[in-house]
Amino acid sequence: MNQALQSSPETGRKRGMDLLSRATRPELEAAWQALDDRPAHEMLRGPETGLVMVRGRIGGGGAPFNLGETTVSRATVRVADGAIGHGYRLGTDRRAAELAALFDALAQSEQHQPFVEEALLARIEKRQAEDAMQRENETAATKVDFFTMVRGED
Repeated sequence: MNQALQSSPETGRKRGMDLLSRATRPELEAAWQALDDRPAHEMLRGPETGLVMVRGRIGGGGAPFNLGETTVSRATVRVADGAIGHGYRLGTDRRAAELAALFDALAQSEQHQPFVEEALLARIEKRQAEDAMQRENETAATKVDFFTMVRGED
């Protein structure tokens, strides 16, 4: 059984929305084109782009501070069966935010959930794992092992 179906609906949707926000636009477009029965949908909000304040913490545990602003695009759609999907992503790609919202809504239906999982979410997860492995290999090549020699006189 796949990971999304094993988890609670809230955890599965959170995972899905996270992966959709990290999907590339070509990944989203390819999955949309591969979908045979594209449902009718209406835009409830957006797609629109705006600024959000990014907050940070020194060392992960210090007092929060305003780091700066970043652009975010978002969209909210309702598909024909009534499911509402939300899409958020960094940057100004409104079409990608719209597609992310569509797939979020489709993932809520029993009919489309397996397609969304297999054709999109699993592939995004695989790409992310491959990217992380590549970064790890690249940084491992620059790793320096430091050691201290102790003289035996003490």
